[in-house]
Amino acid sequence: MPDVFDARMHTMARFGVPIVLGLIYGYWAAANRRAGGPITGWNLLFGFVTSFVFIVLCIAVALWAPKLQRELHSAVKSAFAGAAFGFLYSQTGASVLRSMALGALVGAAIFVVFFYRYYTREDAEGNRIR
Repeated sequence: MPDVFDARMHTMARFGVPIVLGLIYGYWAAANRRAGGPITGWNLLFGFVTSFVFIVLCIAVALWAPKLQRELHSAVKSAFAGAAFGFLYSQTGASVLRSMALGALVGAAIFVVFFYRYYTREDAEGNRIR
């Protein structure tokens, strides 16, 4: 299939999507942490720091993971998603063990999906076959 976007659009999306996701993630984490209470300066700081860390890690995973073998590629992306979910869930006041368990479950489910996707669309060297 032909690619309808040029290289500039792909570059903008490669960095724009993590920024938008990071801002949403930071807002969500800050909202979970304040539990419906008033918005404070510390809550805003927490949201922006969380957004920044998420954006940096998301861009790092997006740039680094595709260079790995498909198993490690799947593992890196799913570990990031599981850790992000576990951290977000921990901000609700849930126990650390429950947050870790749910993060591990989400990470495992995402690993299965990514591994299947990469296994069916790449050869052993990581070249796309479709």
